[in-house]
Amino acid sequence: MNKLSKQDKINSFNPNDIGDAENNIYGLPFTPEEADLVIIPVPWEVTVSYSAGTADGPAAVYEASYQVDLYDANVKDAWKKGMAMLPIDTKVSETSKKLRKKAEKYIDMYALGKTADKNSTMRNIQKEINEACLNLNKKVKKDALKWMKKGKVVALLGGDHSTPLGLIEAIAQEYKSIGILQIDAHADLRVAYEGFTYSHASIMYNALQVPGVNSLVQVGIRDYCEDEKILSETDARITTFYDDQIKAKQYTGETWDAICTQIIASLPDKIYLSIDIDGLDPKLCPNTGTPVPGGFEFEQVVYLVKMLVQAKKKIIGFDINEVAPGKDEWDANVGARLLYKVGNLCLQSQEN
Repeated sequence: MNKLSKQDKINSFNPNDIGDAENNIYGLPFTPEEADLVIIPVPWEVTVSYSAGTADGPAAVYEASYQVDLYDANVKDAWKKGMAMLPIDTKVSETSKKLRKKAEKYIDMYALGKTADKNSTMRNIQKEINEACLNLNKKVKKDALKWMKKGKVVALLGGDHSTPLGLIEAIAQEYKSIGILQIDAHADLRVAYEGFTYSHASIMYNALQVPGVNSLVQVGIRDYCEDEKILSETDARITTFYDDQIKAKQYTGETWDAICTQIIASLPDKIYLSIDIDGLDPKLCPNTGTPVPGGFEFEQVVYLVKMLVQAKKKIIGFDINEVAPGKDEWDANVGARLLYKVGNLCLQSQEN
């Protein structure tokens, strides 16, 4: 029996039907080999310092995706390009759970004033976790490069916000010069937060150490420490659009469209997009690890990404992180819809 081609699948697929759980994410009929966008799920939350649950994000978003209508008013016949998510690596999940328990022990000791340089138990935990996170980064980079070399656009679905460093490294290696657009409540510029080199609170500090990452534009930041503020003011590569400043402009009559234009003017032509779900108003992600009052409406983020594409910027990869499902499907529902919208616009931008 002849295997169906991608075009055969497109011809026989009904995008208006209910999501078929026998297919891939969103009920789409494409394999990773056929899809234009390949999504790497990373169920990892070892260094989360507040509420856990983000490691369950990839599976929850995948499950919620079957409820998403495939029609996208922003991108004609978007589904035909194809998205596919790789299988969730149970070894990564199991390692995350094991090390998360050790990290909790470490953090409890840290909160009591103990430090790794004077405590052998903490020192051993710190070393084990830092090595495990480094190995995860290497795995993600290797997986990303594999699919990029096949001509795929690669996205990552976390997990906590530490997870995309390997993807950023892979993309910077391939493109040589990139800018990062970060939508987030937090600056994530801490150096080895709580002693963990690859902490979720250090992702953008670490990204700036990657050769080829030449600019970082942060949008929606509203929770940060003094050290992060100083770094953002002294590192010429960093431009920050703080949430309170954005709101102040809107209160005095400036439109979101005008603010988006300012954001886009700060970016190079090739952009890596990193979205922490807590960049949204917490009513849209109440179970995320570190929710902060303020933030964006769903459509504001989609509008910004849409304007990026209209401005002829190319989104060369992206991640969505920190989706932590609660007792209902709300967070995962929002995450699945954001992933679909951003994924479609990312693929559209490949024509720029």
